Amino acid sequence: MEQNIKKEEKKEEKVVLCGANAYEKKYYFNKQFAGMPKSIQDELHIICVLFTEEIGGIFTIEFEEDSNVAMRTEYAPDDFLYDEIGSGLLVNEIRRKRQEMFESLRLYYKVFILHEDVGELLWEDE
Repeated sequence: MEQNIKKEEKKEEKVVLCGANAYEKKYYFNKQFAGMPKSIQDELHIICVLFTEEIGGIFTIEFEEDSNVAMRTEYAPDDFLYDEIGSGLLVNEIRRKRQEMFESLRLYYKVFILHEDVGELLWEDE
């Protein structure tokens, strides 16, 4: 029984790429991705900070277990200034405008972090 719980916990593991916190005015970038081009790192920084400046709360960009890029936002229960509706709209806008970048991040994650075979990934996309 204990093994099943551990497997389920492991299943939901996500890897945080970066995030910003409006409450502490801080930005985080996972050093595991330091090999990523500086221009992409800068773009991620801008996306995260602008999101929290406009909406509030905490915003993170993560890799899910299936290697897809996910954006997650959360807020403190007593944060009455957090724009929950704007949050959903802005996440959708970012996803639409940065679709190519997120696909590139997914491939980067699979190749450089998970060490998957590049050839197989190329065949997978066709």
